[in-house]
Amino acid sequence: MVQGWRGRGRWCVAAWTVVVLAALLALSAGFGRLGAITLSVPGSSSARAASLVARGMPQLGTEQLVLAFDSRTLRVTDGTYQDAVSEVAQALPRLPGAGQVLPLPGAPGHNPHHDYFLVGMTGDVDARRQLMTKLRTVARESVARASQGRVTLAVTGPTPVLDETVSGDLRDLRLVETLTAPLAFGILVAGLGSLGAALVPLLVAGLSVLVSTGALAALSQVTHVDTLSVVVATTVGFGLGLDYGLLLWLRHRHYRDRLLDPVEAAARASASAGRTVLWCGGAVVLAGAALQTVPLDAVRSAGLAAMLATVVTTAVATTLLPTLLPRLDPLFSFARIARRRRTGSRERVSRWANHLMAHPWPYLLAAVAVLGLAAAPAGGLRLGVQVDRAAIAGTEAGRGLEQAEADGLAGFRLLALPHTAGAGPVDTTGLTDALSADRRVTMAAALDNGRDLTVVAVTDSVRSDRPAADELMADVRAMATRTLPPGQTVYVAGPGAEMADARAVLLSCLGQVAALIVAGSFLLMASAFRSLLLPLKALAMNALSLAASFGLLAWATAHTADTVNIAIPLLAFTIVFGLSMDYEVFLVHRITEHYRADRDHRRAVAQGLSETARPVTLAAATMACVFAALMATHRQEYRQFGFLVAGAVLLDATVIRLVLVPALMRLLGHRNWWLPKPVERLLSRPPSSASANANANANANDCVLTSPSPYEHGKQ
Repeated sequence: MVQGWRGRGRWCVAAWTVVVLAALLALSAGFGRLGAITLSVPGSSSARAASLVARGMPQLGTEQLVLAFDSRTLRVTDGTYQDAVSEVAQALPRLPGAGQVLPLPGAPGHNPHHDYFLVGMTGDVDARRQLMTKLRTVARESVARASQGRVTLAVTGPTPVLDETVSGDLRDLRLVETLTAPLAFGILVAGLGSLGAALVPLLVAGLSVLVSTGALAALSQVTHVDTLSVVVATTVGFGLGLDYGLLLWLRHRHYRDRLLDPVEAAARASASAGRTVLWCGGAVVLAGAALQTVPLDAVRSAGLAAMLATVVTTAVATTLLPTLLPRLDPLFSFARIARRRRTGSRERVSRWANHLMAHPWPYLLAAVAVLGLAAAPAGGLRLGVQVDRAAIAGTEAGRGLEQAEADGLAGFRLLALPHTAGAGPVDTTGLTDALSADRRVTMAAALDNGRDLTVVAVTDSVRSDRPAADELMADVRAMATRTLPPGQTVYVAGPGAEMADARAVLLSCLGQVAALIVAGSFLLMASAFRSLLLPLKALAMNALSLAASFGLLAWATAHTADTVNIAIPLLAFTIVFGLSMDYEVFLVHRITEHYRADRDHRRAVAQGLSETARPVTLAAATMACVFAALMATHRQEYRQFGFLVAGAVLLDATVIRLVLVPALMRLLGHRNWWLPKPVERLLSRPPSSASANANANANANDCVLTSPSPYEHGKQ
């Protein structure tokens, strides 16, 4: 068996060498169509309105940009200022895909040195990004030439604002990688005892990130890839790589401690721990697949990125790593750090496990109380979709947005009113009068294409990402219903309408995504553990850790003006649910093995906890380190996401896995493994000869840390 395993290993290394070289080649070419996330919801009112406007009034385009003019010395009425504006208004419509330049009046009393115009862009996301770059260059050159530099121009709008975040996201991603690698390496060295051993999980994590991001880079040459997908692939790939690499190394070390040769130890580690990694990876893939039901490209892409990173990491850990372990074995004793023997630490953990078994109720109630207190503020979590102004501060789009909002041009929307061809324009007199009478509205003007579409353009002083924008939207719709002809269809386009549709879709999908993940996880764990109560207990524990982490996030953001991006709970729920399965499988699988050996549930729980406490804590510390590094970024959404996931992982690996789960399993006793006979027959599968041989030869101690290994004493 070992000889055949050696032969397959050479082919495995060769295949992965080709994959890594391909990933390096893709990354060397760069991310071709990398961009920011988009909030457009296909089929929504805002998407329908944008389509109607683009088709019926191409001069307004699919998206509208705001040209914010400014001068320190000149007023809007000065000749040089007007010449600069006129030069821009004549130059931009000549660009293919650009619409007509239309004036936008500011609110009464706005800065006399500021002037605003609107220009439309047609095409899809990538076409608009390319056009925006040309448009911005032409506008700058035109205004500088006509005013001799005395008038400046800032282009702002959805695409410019989101596009400004791309370069910042890439810088932040490099910062995260710079912080994470040394921190994780330090934790691993302290936990594993040598520099050589710590390199194994880092190798798996590094290859996972390299191949995953290489695949995204190749994909970006042919289609749009957003920066959120790159961040998710990097963090999930790195975190899981550390976890799975650690698990395989510990199994290999366990068999080396039994004086098996490196090849035999690697083969047995692969046969036994490989299945655990496959179960864990399947849980994360399942969670990412649930996100594909959300009709928002950004969320779907993030789910696909998580699935891609998980598949790559699982493949590296179960194919390449077992092949490399015998070759790397001599390095595992390299640069051992001087420290006390682990015997005392193991004895302390063993004493804690036995103490917990003797007093399960007090610790169970205390753990539930701690998690309950942490979860209490979760009901006050303020969700929304908002512009991260701090992330774009100092950029051209940020300056333009700040200037326009200060002058009462914070929101812009188009009301699309389709009508029968030849029936004449829709009577909008009552609507425009009602809008003009509203103090929040700075302009309301009607246009008709002379065929089948009337458009009412509305500007207002309410920021499009604030709750007041939803109130204004509801009032505008009520005005339209009251003043327009009966039965008139109204669609609303614009950044505020797009954000409102995205919020509504994300809120409506939270329940269905949660239901899919819970149902899929239950079936997966029922098959893995051969029990009905263990999956139910695991789902309850995951819900507790998520509720507690949401509560901590609500507490951390309670005294700020910022809301929590509504996509974050959705993404965090998906990723945390998948990651929590790792620690559940690590702990419960070991307890189950002990229980099936002697049917003593109390002893099984104590031994399983003693043997997995330290590895689970070490794995959680490295995983939390990866996501906590996101808190050093400039993006508010990434900081919130990192805080939420890191907090959930730490709570899960400490309060839940080291206290709550073993105490509950101690109280449930033999009922932990209750399985009705019909379900048992349904889930039963005849063991293959390979698995039977592995079970006969391998103690399924996935996470055990035993006595010092031969190479800790300098033996080969």
